[in-house]
Amino acid sequence: MKHALEPHAMTATPRHDERERQAFVGALRGHLARRVMPGNYQVYAQRVGPAFEREHGRPPQHHAELRPVMERDPYYQFWSAMQRCSQQLMWDAVIDPVERELPRLKARADGRRSGGRRRGSLRLDPALPMPRYHTAVDIHLQPGGYHGGAAPDELAAGAIYDQGLNIYSHGSMGPRNEYLGELLLSFFRRAFPDLRPRRILDMGCAIGNSTLPWGRAFPRARIDAIDVAAPQLRYGHARAEALGVPVHFSQQNAERTDFPDGSFDLVLSHIMLHETARGALSRIMGECHRLLRPGGVMLHLEIPRGRTVLENFLYNWESWNNNETFGQYMTHLDLAALARAQGFVGEETGVVEHKVQRDPEQRLYAEETAWKVLVARR
Repeated sequence: MKHALEPHAMTATPRHDERERQAFVGALRGHLARRVMPGNYQVYAQRVGPAFEREHGRPPQHHAELRPVMERDPYYQFWSAMQRCSQQLMWDAVIDPVERELPRLKARADGRRSGGRRRGSLRLDPALPMPRYHTAVDIHLQPGGYHGGAAPDELAAGAIYDQGLNIYSHGSMGPRNEYLGELLLSFFRRAFPDLRPRRILDMGCAIGNSTLPWGRAFPRARIDAIDVAAPQLRYGHARAEALGVPVHFSQQNAERTDFPDGSFDLVLSHIMLHETARGALSRIMGECHRLLRPGGVMLHLEIPRGRTVLENFLYNWESWNNNETFGQYMTHLDLAALARAQGFVGEETGVVEHKVQRDPEQRLYAEETAWKVLVARR
């Protein structure tokens, strides 16, 4: 892997064999992404595409009609099966050290909550209804999902997520899994160089790995971060405290929060929208509009879905095989129109590409990834 996970006080430290097992799975996923997956482009160009055109007299026009044809091809079947197996191997590789060190992690988290200097805060709501799009399946195949157990002090799901994310991206998220936060932050600085937010909200923060770059960039701002999954927040709070970044975590649904109107200068998320649902998206846009002060900015970073039918299909592998159930419906969804329908107007409302040069060894697909950012101003 390009980057191993940088240890901190809330890291479950793997033993020698566990560390080598994790390194193997990370290398396997990197090999599949860089060496095996691009072969699907050749398969389409040489076999699947021509066969489809002979049968229909035209190229495929939507990923839904391409899917059954590609899924019959043996090369695609091989890559898809290996990709699915690597996802399962990933969770197997990180669960053992987390389970072994869970008492220490809980004690560390409890100690930071009960004594010593506290920089941020943690507020949980056991009565919060869980949205079905979070409970219907185990997202990313993580055993137990993002919610994990029901114990009051449970945080294992967060610790597993932290280590799993590094392997999932074969190290491309950086040594602290902060790449997406850094990516959106670089866009914000370029698009709004004069804006100095005093209060920032990160929606769907999970363990706060993408939240912390904002706290470092704006040390005088109050950073709030919300998610529906309590284990992610418990771990995320202890993690942020260990890394010395003050963040105020609270268990809330981004569709409707308890913050007063006009509370924030900046409301953002990092690849959260595709984890929700069509109706939820409209409510989230409306909530962002309500929460922003006049002149405030909304930013939602999202995974690109490709420019061609084949790329649409390949990006949506996660929907069909990795429990990203709503992701496929994001492919052709007009996010800017959803934002406008909830009151965002003006020339700044739209979806733009944010493309940055990266080390070729970190590329996830055959072409350099251009991330999507939904931008709007109150």
